[in-house]
Amino acid sequence: MQINSSVQVATAGEALIDFIAHPDGRFEPCLGGAVYNLTRALARQGVSTAYLNPLSRDRFGRQLAAMLQQDGVQLAQPEPVLPVTSLAVVNVNDQGHPDYAFYREGVADRATSAAALTQVCQNFETLSLVCTGALALAPDDADTYLPWLAAQRQAGRTVVVDANLRPSVMPNLDQYRRHVLTILQYADVIKVSDEDLASLAIPGADAFAQAARLLQNSRANVLALTLGAHGSALLTRSGQVFRARELAPLAVVDTVGAGDCFLAGLVVAMLAHQLTADWGATDVAQPLAQDVLGSAVASASLCVLQRGCVPPTRSQVQDRMATVAQSFEAL
Repeated sequence: MQINSSVQVATAGEALIDFIAHPDGRFEPCLGGAVYNLTRALARQGVSTAYLNPLSRDRFGRQLAAMLQQDGVQLAQPEPVLPVTSLAVVNVNDQGHPDYAFYREGVADRATSAAALTQVCQNFETLSLVCTGALALAPDDADTYLPWLAAQRQAGRTVVVDANLRPSVMPNLDQYRRHVLTILQYADVIKVSDEDLASLAIPGADAFAQAARLLQNSRANVLALTLGAHGSALLTRSGQVFRARELAPLAVVDTVGAGDCFLAGLVVAMLAHQLTADWGATDVAQPLAQDVLGSAVASASLCVLQRGCVPPTRSQVQDRMATVAQSFEAL
């Protein structure tokens, strides 16, 4: 493998094909998976990004690899593997919200190990941040991702975990919840939705109280909370809460990939401000919080205006931040 020593971010997790249902009964195959979407979104916003998991040599695997490379992502394991590509069937309701069914046994992106992921990361001289989440949080993959995350944290890299839960496809919900809470202990930054908090059964009167409890019971210093049409919030270990949303209504096509693009916008801004793993442990200046959260909100908004996950470029995000008004408040 030819190493790109300038890699800033490495991602690990699923890459799959979403079969998205249309009203006429057709299913449209789209490249997807939360971590795959995040990886593309980071690269399209100018971040030097490596995707760590292997991809299949089948037709879908070749398409997934080609799109990553087209967007400028480095494949840490460029040689295709024999296992097939994972599949998801996606039904979208009248509000554009997706529901998933996954086919994940014996698939390519799971054909890896903690040792393989860790070894690849050691080759990236400038790697400063790693991301995972979504299907990588399944208990069946604990032996792959927990040791890898522990190694990354020990190496001093910022660990970002997206608690993007899929409770409907987990056979043992209690075990799943416990494992997600375990893996979040490795995070410096947690991204979670109000729906994720409900699935985790976090105590609290509302999403803000639940998020605050989750943050305080973790080792993370920052938690980014998405609230659907109600915008998003940023909570810090020092007790600050910032909230942002766009003022103009959105013509939502669907929300596939919105959370992934939100997280990409957040990470891009973190890197631009050269924030270290412990940011949020002490008070964060309001202009900094506004820029980081505003970048995430604009990135997500651009995603929901199109069918499927089409991540925006950095210039598109910056243009939207400059032209579409956002409300921002410190609570």
